[in-house]
Amino acid sequence: MLAVLTACVLGAAVAACGGDDEGGGGGETKSSSQAKTCGADGKYVIGMSQANNAEPYRERMNDDIKTAAASVPQFEVKFADAAQDNAKQVSDVENFLTQQIDALIISPNEAAPLTGVVKKAFDSKIPVIVLDRKVEGDAYTTFIGGDNVAIGRAAGEHVAELLPDGGNVVEIRGLAGATPAAERAEGFREGIKAVPGIKITAQASGDWLREKGQQQAEALFQANDDIDVVYAHNDPMAEGAYLAAKSAGREKDMKFIGIDALPIPSGGIKAVEEGRLSATFTYPTNGKEAIDAAKKLLIDCATLPKEQILETQTITEENATDVYGKANAG
Repeated sequence: MLAVLTACVLGAAVAACGGDDEGGGGGETKSSSQAKTCGADGKYVIGMSQANNAEPYRERMNDDIKTAAASVPQFEVKFADAAQDNAKQVSDVENFLTQQIDALIISPNEAAPLTGVVKKAFDSKIPVIVLDRKVEGDAYTTFIGGDNVAIGRAAGEHVAELLPDGGNVVEIRGLAGATPAAERAEGFREGIKAVPGIKITAQASGDWLREKGQQQAEALFQANDDIDVVYAHNDPMAEGAYLAAKSAGREKDMKFIGIDALPIPSGGIKAVEEGRLSATFTYPTNGKEAIDAAKKLLIDCATLPKEQILETQTITEENATDVYGKANAG
């Protein structure tokens, strides 16, 4: 172990200890392994700070992390649920630091309020893997997530195909301080530019939650008689909007778009297959990738790219059954 530690210290001078990762060529910005201790013979405790466990997407993320970590004997993962409370998530991370974890995985509830405590962990030489939602600045080891601007743009382009002559869209946004909400809104507006007649006539925040999405949609439907498409920033809010429209007898008057495409019976792919949603867009949970990153940092003593952006896919009625089957094969 002393030899391993010595090698890690010396390796820091060349930004690696035990090799490079396969994604880091071509002058890509990297961060050092940063781990105080690394090597295949160690035992490591990882703190996973989740923004909330109320969303199906985050439940799946936790499950993917648990499954991936179970195959790494050196890892123990401790989970904390912030329940959409910024102050609680700060406290959760502080508790992890007190427990002297070896690495932090965090999906921030909102960017600005979590930036300080993430920086504190990073400055304490604890590797920080940020998932899905970003923090401000660059005081973290690696970010893993989808390109939310690109996903929003794809959703906008899909709506442009649905409404080639223009039409009215209502938007149900995610939590205001979460970076995906701003980025999915930005990308969507880029995507619908091809059809100037498409107008976003109303919007509200559903905070990523199905029940709140349904409540907001009910209010939007009462205030707006002419709606062609509901664009929701995730599938649960899109499903909530569908239920609100069905309750009002208007579900056949409009199309519903979501994001996440979880390959589970209650997820967005099945909702498309069964006709409730017109489309959804895959947004990887990043759970397996987070544990892969932790392995490289703690066991391989390797470097990582500063950002790891995962691909998305458009799911419509044409490919929903096939995509769902492949995702659950084996």
